[in-house]
Amino acid sequence: MAYCVDIYNFPGSIEYEYKWEGNYGAKGEKRAARERPSPWQIELQNQINKKNRIRRTIKANFVENDFWLTFTYRKGERKDMQGVKEDLNNVLRKLARRYRKFGAELKWMRVIEIGARGGIHIHMIMNRIRGADTDVLIKECWQHGRIFFSNLYEEGGFEQLAQYMAKVPDEEERKKKGLPRKLTKEEYSYSTSRNLIRPKPERKRYRRWTMRKLLLYGPKPTPGYYIVTESIRSGTNRYTGYSYMRYTEEKLDRRI
Repeated sequence: MAYCVDIYNFPGSIEYEYKWEGNYGAKGEKRAARERPSPWQIELQNQINKKNRIRRTIKANFVENDFWLTFTYRKGERKDMQGVKEDLNNVLRKLARRYRKFGAELKWMRVIEIGARGGIHIHMIMNRIRGADTDVLIKECWQHGRIFFSNLYEEGGFEQLAQYMAKVPDEEERKKKGLPRKLTKEEYSYSTSRNLIRPKPERKRYRRWTMRKLLLYGPKPTPGYYIVTESIRSGTNRYTGYSYMRYTEEKLDRRI
């Protein structure tokens, strides 16, 4: 086998991931020395994969000026995890009904976070109803405290936002927040509405090209697109010993 490319198509961009398939490289590709990954390195790679899944899900379902929300509880009203999830489910049911009245479908992604003093708050990405005061609808449905509104900003392909949603508090951060124990998966995992698009790549296989040619001359953009220079990543996978390349293209009309 030679190499393959996984292609992810989004409304305004395309992502490419070139990598080797199987146990052998293409003709002319010499396998570099490999390393055995440590448990820490495996955990780190799992986090990177999780972040990329979140980032691509955001790109496939949300656009600039959709909402980044923080739901908080008023002073004196502190809930446990189960109570917070019940409150959130009630709000989402109400909002789903109101969205349908405007002919829209509610989409969301959320992560529940424990603050420095142990209080729980909710971060959520939510789509905006075009032509409606969506922020007013959301405020009317949340009766437990304040909501902080921000607009999504797509610079970097939502990289920072995905990084935030994928993070797992480490030992130092838990101590800084005064948390007495390691958090359960429920307390740091993200959740989404069921109606989201889950991006799946189109895979193409090549048997005649070599990665050397791609690394030497660089990728060529698709007509109507330009390659985001900062997105290009290439090198040798330290665990497989084979070359790889990743990059993103964006539509030319978005550059104006």
